[in-house]
Amino acid sequence: MNLRQNLGDPKEMSAYQAFHKVTEQDADKKIKLGNSFLAKYPSDHYSEAVYEELTQTYYDNKDLASFYTYSDKGLSLFPDDVHLLALSGWVIPRAFTPDEPDADKKLDKAESEERHALDVIGKMEKPATFTDEQFAQFKTGESAVAHSGLGLVYFRRERYDESAKELQMAIPGEANPDPTDLFILGGDFENLSRFKEAADAFNRCAQIAGGMQDRCKQYASDATKRAAAAK
Repeated sequence: MNLRQNLGDPKEMSAYQAFHKVTEQDADKKIKLGNSFLAKYPSDHYSEAVYEELTQTYYDNKDLASFYTYSDKGLSLFPDDVHLLALSGWVIPRAFTPDEPDADKKLDKAESEERHALDVIGKMEKPATFTDEQFAQFKTGESAVAHSGLGLVYFRRERYDESAKELQMAIPGEANPDPTDLFILGGDFENLSRFKEAADAFNRCAQIAGGMQDRCKQYASDATKRAAAAK
């Protein structure tokens, strides 16, 4: 969500609206219109919002190379864009593999982006076009993404206590908790020998339908047994 859109050239506004109304189900068309817009208006009134939507489309389309390219381009022009910062820092540790080139630097980048996102959110003033409720929802949602990203970064670094603290800040801000967050939180608690809390996190994950459900049920059962044995 771009908080800084201003009225400008009517042709630019019309081109943005044509891009914006295309749903992510028609990804090819959205990408084509987005690139056409940025070629004509590389850093004008609506460009920030176009970068936000394009990066989201590339991510949803599982095109991570283009996602990184456009998130980096967008942040080079709009370094305080909360959505781009939070999303980029969230994706990096999820797509991370330890043996990839410059793996540690990528985690450093993700951590820096999430810290900057939280700093910007903390200093942000409410735009006149937003109600108090809308602004609060925006800040809560983006903060949850940033804390989730940090939780994954610290888990990758085996800093389990810090990871758990970040994920516990992320999850209450999510209307529909990400099962990955709950699964990693369970893993944090397992590594900290906090087995009852691990079982609780895995059980919450197991309530969410999807590809992780069965694995979460098994991990919840295992953690429950370890919690009982530790008494």
